[in-house]
Amino acid sequence: MACRASNLPELGYVFTNLDILRQALTHSSFVYENNLGPEACNERLEFLGDAVLELLASDFLYSHCPKLTEGELSKVRAGVVCEASLASYARRLGLGVYLRLGRGEAAGGGGEKDSILSDALEAIIGAIYLDGGLEAARIFVADLLVQPMGQAPIADPKSSLQEKVQKASRDPLVYAIIEETGPAHQKKFTATVSHCEKVLGIGAGKSKKEAERQAAIEALEGNFF
Repeated sequence: MACRASNLPELGYVFTNLDILRQALTHSSFVYENNLGPEACNERLEFLGDAVLELLASDFLYSHCPKLTEGELSKVRAGVVCEASLASYARRLGLGVYLRLGRGEAAGGGGEKDSILSDALEAIIGAIYLDGGLEAARIFVADLLVQPMGQAPIADPKSSLQEKVQKASRDPLVYAIIEETGPAHQKKFTATVSHCEKVLGIGAGKSKKEAERQAAIEALEGNFF
């Protein structure tokens, strides 16, 4: 893939330094297969972008949701910057087709995996911050956080599921981590949420919290209550 800023019109940002854009789109599997140095992949940019995103998302919600309490702001922020939401934003931008993936990862559908898409989007945010500064990153993040068709930011699914269950039963929900895979720096967790020993949902994520959140989403979509 020829990684040119003009090939990503949906970003709404033109990079001065195309090398940093190329790095943001380079997955570790591509680096490994092509014997490049570890600094060539997007993991460091992802680290930076994660911090920039949390700051700018907090600022955006603080300014645009004046009636929400601290706890409510935290829940909304968790919803809009979680892996599933970031992957959804990345798909809206068509980011998957621009990723530089190793042959094995590409053959396995890596360009559609939530984990890879969300990491790449955070790397893009980090790259925009380095290339254009905080204000450029602020504009990009604000565009992501404005939901399609004026919808409000998504709520915390675990709280939503809890509220639903409480209306029908006094028995508690039980979350459990049933699988943990991958190296220490790139763990993947799988969680279940159960009620009265019946599994309502299963979810996966880069953290236990994210896996539990995805399990709650699946349970809500199942309409058990």
